[in-house]
Amino acid sequence: MTLIAGATLVTPEGTVDSGWLDVVDGRIAALGAGPPPRAADHTVTGWVVPGFVDIHSHGGGGATVVGAEPESVRTFATTHRRHGTTTLMASLVTGLPDELEHDVRALAELVDDGLIAGVHLEGPWISAERKGAHSAHKLADPSPDVVDRLLKAGRGRIRMVTLAPERDHGLDAIRRIVDAGAIAAAGHTDASYEVIGSAVDAGVTVATHLFNAMAPVHHRDPGPIVALLEDERVTCELILDGIHLHPAIAALAAGSAGRGRVALVTDAMAATDVGDGDYVLGDREVRVTDGVARLIDGGSIAGSTLTMDAAFRYAVRQVGLSVEDAAYAAATKPAQLLGLGDRTGALIEGYDADLVLLDEDLTVQAVMSHGTWLHTTP
Repeated sequence: MTLIAGATLVTPEGTVDSGWLDVVDGRIAALGAGPPPRAADHTVTGWVVPGFVDIHSHGGGGATVVGAEPESVRTFATTHRRHGTTTLMASLVTGLPDELEHDVRALAELVDDGLIAGVHLEGPWISAERKGAHSAHKLADPSPDVVDRLLKAGRGRIRMVTLAPERDHGLDAIRRIVDAGAIAAAGHTDASYEVIGSAVDAGVTVATHLFNAMAPVHHRDPGPIVALLEDERVTCELILDGIHLHPAIAALAAGSAGRGRVALVTDAMAATDVGDGDYVLGDREVRVTDGVARLIDGGSIAGSTLTMDAAFRYAVRQVGLSVEDAAYAAATKPAQLLGLGDRTGALIEGYDADLVLLDEDLTVQAVMSHGTWLHTTP
């Protein structure tokens, strides 16, 4: 049993000033305002927000999820949990079918162990014109046999697949992905406004890092960005590191989509929480300078060194989101997307005790997962 009192609780119904939260057997047993029902175990100030949920991350702590080495994935998970991410996906990059099948099978075991929440395939079924840091020679159309092969290998642990719907078999692949219980996401795409509309009708519900690696907006050719942003069925990922998006663009996207249709993601790679230097993303060599990851060959942005707590602060300080809306985008909405919205992603009685204590400057003071402190205790 752990009772936390004194901070502002951020709940789906709004903030609770001078709140208290009681944790029993790994779950939120009760919460409220005013004097707690018993003596507090931890009296704190600042904010209590739900544990962050990152649906798009490739690495951290010097480790990558590509290759699916268990120790690397543990380092990845531990790194992001220090920054408040209590639920996270392992995002693979473009690879050959045999490579992806190996990684999917191995990562599925780590999903079963509870280390990660699922697997995200970002590629290989993406646009050559908008491939970003992905390997051009491994790109492919989403042929039904390979799509089914990888979904079968994942045993239901593939929770999201990013693809360019304009590729041959793209719409059919979206239907197969959705039928398998995974999220179909449009990204790294050169699709027209009309094709994106068809893709959403087929089942696309997420825009992978909106604006990035997509055909840009033109006043006579709105393209994928406008189609994804305007459709109420689509949740838009935003990378808020001050590099991928100008804060004015992020504010425009968040305002247009509205509170319920934004999910903050990191798109983090191995250099996250380590520092500048040379790394790899998939089979591409990456150099990180001043925290910015770019391919050594060509200079394309190659993921980020972002953590979810930094994205949360940026959302509030630079983009202008309220703390409540930032918490919704960093935890509640992505938990709902993963089908976990009835157990995590919000401070609600009966939910898992996944939470982050932030000081007044929105800096992480402590992280709790399933009632266990993972980081500095208050």
